Parts: sequence; C-alpha cells; structure tokens
Amino acid sequence: MRLFRKRKMSTSYSDIPIGVRIIQSIGNRIGFGTTVRFNRVLTYKFSVLALTYLAYMCYHLTRKPISVVKNVLHRNCSDLLMPKDFKVTPTTNESTWCDYPPFDGPDSAALLGTLDSAFLFSYGAAMFVSGFVAERVSLRYFLTFGMLLSGIFTYLFGIAKTYDIHSMWYFIIVQAMAGICQTTGWPGVVTVLGRWFGKSKRGLIFGIWNSHTSIGNILGSLIAAHYVETDWSNSFIVPGFIMGLVGFGMFLFLVDSPEIVGCQECVTAPVERRGVYSRVECGSMSDGESDVDDTDIIVGEQEVNHRPTERTPILNQRVNPNSPASDAIGFVGALKIPGVIEYSLCLFFSKLVSYTFLYWLPLYIQSSTSMGATHSADLSTMFDVGGIIGAIAAGVLSDYTGMSACTCAGMLIFAIPLLLVYQTFGTVSLAINIFLLFIVGIVVNGPYALITTSVSTELGTHSSLEGNSKALATVTAIIDGTGSIGAAVGPLLAGLVSSSGWENVFHMLVFSDVMALILLLRLVRKEIIRQKRNPRID
Repeated sequence: MRLFRKRKMSTSYSDIPIGVRIIQSIGNRIGFGTTVRFNRVLTYKFSVLALTYLAYMCYHLTRKPISVVKNVLHRNCSDLLMPKDFKVTPTTNESTWCDYPPFDGPDSAALLGTLDSAFLFSYGAAMFVSGFVAERVSLRYFLTFGMLLSGIFTYLFGIAKTYDIHSMWYFIIVQAMAGICQTTGWPGVVTVLGRWFGKSKRGLIFGIWNSHTSIGNILGSLIAAHYVETDWSNSFIVPGFIMGLVGFGMFLFLVDSPEIVGCQECVTAPVERRGVYSRVECGSMSDGESDVDDTDIIVGEQEVNHRPTERTPILNQRVNPNSPASDAIGFVGALKIPGVIEYSLCLFFSKLVSYTFLYWLPLYIQSSTSMGATHSADLSTMFDVGGIIGAIAAGVLSDYTGMSACTCAGMLIFAIPLLLVYQTFGTVSLAINIFLLFIVGIVVNGPYALITTSVSTELGTHSSLEGNSKALATVTAIIDGTGSIGAAVGPLLAGLVSSSGWENVFHMLVFSDVMALILLLRLVRKEIIRQKRNPRID
C-alpha cells in the first residue's frame, strides 16, 4: 500500500514574517506566481542560508574591533609627535600622553585582558541559559532582539571616546552585557539551519556556511583598522550600526522553521514506515499556490484530511505529544548524549587557541614587527582567510569519511608543530608571515568550525533522542558554551603571560591543542572500529 501526500499551506498566515508576506503579496499582484514557477523549498533554504550567514557574520563583525583598538588604547607614545595644543597633566609623560585612560598605566595589558574576560566569561556562562531559552521561543524574535541589543552595546563602547568616559567599570559592564546578548547568535542560527537541512552533505554545507566567522572577523578588522588611528570610536559605532540593520532584516524575512510555510515534510527524505511509503510532492510551485491550509492524504481510494499545526514535529517520526520525547530536552539529558562531553571539552581547548589569536594577534604582530596598528590589523586577516579554507576542508573530509573525530584529530596533529613554527619564523619576512598565518588558520580553525556546526547538529539529532526535535539548541549551547569558557580563559592568560614573553603564549597554545587531541582519542578509536566493521561504500 502506498501513501501519497500533497503538501499545501498548513500554518497561520500571521506566523509568516512580514517581509515574506509583502514579497508574496507583490508577486501575486503582478502575476509573478502565474508566469514563473520555482521550487519553494529551495527558495526558503537559500534565504535561510543567506540570512543566518549574514547574521553570524555580524556577530563576529562586532567582536573584532576590540583586538584592533587595543593597539591605540596603550602604546609607546615616545615615538610619536606630541600635538602643540596637548595639555600635559601630572599623570601624563612622554610615554603615556597618547594612551586612553584607564589603559595608560603599567598594568594596561592586564586591564585589556580584563575586558576580553568580561565579554567571554559572560558569554560562556550565558550560553547555557541561551540554549535553554532558544528551544522555547520564536527564533526569529530571539535572533532579532539579540542582534539589536548586541549592536547597541557595541555602540556604547565606541561613544566612550566621544563623551570622554574613562571609568573601567563602564567598559567592563558594556563588555559583559555585550557578551550576554551575543549568546543569542550561535544556538539560534545553528538550530534554524538544522531544521531546514538534513544530514546529506551537512559537513560541506556547514563548512562553507561557517566561513561567516572568518568573513566577519576580516570585515571587523578592516572597518576597525580604517578608523583606529583617526577616531577609534567609529571602529565600534559602524559595526554596531551594521549589526542592528541586519537584525531588523532578520525580523522581516527569516523563516525560522519549515512548519511556518508548510514545508516540514519537504525537508526530510522519504521514509518507509511499517510497509507504508510516504512521498511528499515538493516540486516546483509558486507562492500563489500556498493559500490552501489543508493536507490531503490519499490511501488507495480513501482520502483522509490531515491538518498539521505549528507544533507538528519537524523530524519525520511518530512521537506521542504527551510523551517526554516531545518535550525540550534538559541539561542533564543533553549531557548523556554520546560524544557531547568529549566534544565540549575538546572545543574548550580548541576555542582557547582560536580566540587567543582573535583578540591578541594584531597586538602580537605589532610588537614583534615594525608594523603599525593599521597594517598589523590588515595582516591578521590572513589567519581568518585560512580559517575559511580550514572550515570547508574539515567539512568535506567529515562528509567523505564519516569520521568527524578523526578529521579534528588530524588537523590538531598538524596544528601543534605549526604554532611553534609560526612563533619562530613568522617574523623573518612579510611573505613568510603571511604564508604561515594562512596555514595556521586552516589547522586551528578547522576543528573548531566542524565541532560547532556539523558535529553539534549531528549530536542534537542523535538517534538516542528517539525523534525528539527539541534538543538541537540545548546541545549546541552546551558545546559552544563550554568552548566559550575556553575562549575566555585563553585571552585572559595571554594578557598575563605576554608580559614575560610571547613565546610563553605560544607554549600555552600548544599545550591546549595537545589537550584537545587527547580528549578526542576515545572517539577516534570508536570511529576507527566502526569504520572497520561497516566500511563506507561510495
């Protein structure tokens, strides 16, 4: 017996974002739907990819300026020409007159490290709560408000210079609040993407999509570098404005779930269930065909009316709505999923390395070469360019082999010696610095990108969940939250250790990658055993 479904619209029209409704209305009025036919599911998938890409690019766009502006908050002023109209005070001298208080003292490195820690520790702590909330609210509103608030706090950091604010507590509070607001980003975008895309080529799709992190870092560096030596307040104000603008676009256009537009069956593969085959007709159609809110199920000559609601499960599973499987998973339940603890701890150390580069690389380049603040920021983007290639390469290898832990472990094995190579030979010439930064970016960011995207999504839809579709944001938040604690520890330690020599910072990074590799060994062994028992046939 074969069962056929004809999918039509199945949700309240008011749930569709207002921007999408306006586009549909305009299309219907000009007759676009009757003259041009297109695949609705692919159109929505493309829009989700584009919007979530832009969103998280902006999250990183607003994180990067602080690493660039550090170079002018505290520097050696004795090499600069003091303006004639500058008023000398008892607290200033030839080496500190150009610094911005309170970062003009001998403890400036520790104070700058405190700013990083205020952001990253609040980010890591709030991430666990953020994932819990994301499973229970509309992700469109969740991301919109998170982006608007993140933009506001980025703006507030910048106007400190405009209004001559020098309170250390002001900077700490602004950074901490920015960290809390930024936790809306990762659980939100990964969950939206996980709802729309299945397992096929997930590593490649997420690898390409995850380039938003590096693109955001690059754009953030370039924007901040453009203003840093003239008016560093704009290094924060401009990214903050862009963040708010894109956040408003998310409110207008993001379709955060296939259910909203009646496509939940279209994003899952056909399945066989107790001898009954289901097929969803999701081919080319126009938006004009989505006005009817019924779904017809035809079994032989019988027709049964089925009307899914907003709470229809996204996964193609039969779950009793009164059973625990239909409830959002708890923190302890998520930790019991095989692999969550190992990958979370591995990400702790991987993200420690990545974020130390993110926050301290421009300053390291300036202190170890003759480059100024602007050129140091520009050169640091090569690390992020390598990160784009690394994320894609890790995704492709994971798809091809089906062995995510082995992919991460292989990159970590290369990263350990390359970190020491860069520290030793990176200052020999500009060409060598560029080349080594690019290679280090590949092997450092590859594991980090794979774990936070494809691996998190895979664990959030693990078979042990028995069809529960409400675990993805929680699992993502646990993994990324643990990683974010490492991201907070890394820059803090770098700020403390750098005063005794940058070589000690690199030794810390090498140790962290060694620990990440050790934590993956059990998963690597399991993947090798599984591969021997069930070899992949391509």
